[in-house]
Amino acid sequence: MADEIRIPIGSDADVVTARRRGRELAAQAGFSASELTIIATAISEIARNIVMFASRGEILVSLVGEDGREGVTVVARDAGPGIPDLEQALRDGYSGYGGMGLGLPGSRRLMDEFEITSEVGKGTTVTMTKWRREA
Repeated sequence: MADEIRIPIGSDADVVTARRRGRELAAQAGFSASELTIIATAISEIARNIVMFASRGEILVSLVGEDGREGVTVVARDAGPGIPDLEQALRDGYSGYGGMGLGLPGSRRLMDEFEITSEVGKGTTVTMTKWRREA
């Protein structure tokens, strides 16, 4: 069982692949059906941002363990235009392309840990982790 997958992102089809493969990896770690949907949704939102704003990038999904708990970490990287105002981009309802503005703030809410770094002209990296709830 691989505990890490890397998915190049450049089209809508890649968004679907990233969502499916991330969900499959998280399922191996024993996440519940509802947690799998949450993880897949966050992956989809972030991957869609790569397609919309950067054209190309990648998503790395890894199984992680810390302090006796298991989780999945998603790292999305692109070399796109970067985000000039992170605070604004993380605000509910803000959209850089006329969408619903749920991508970054929605993903931040869905996951347990969320970090974003962006440099204008260099690109953006989003790192987010979901910890498996104990049954």
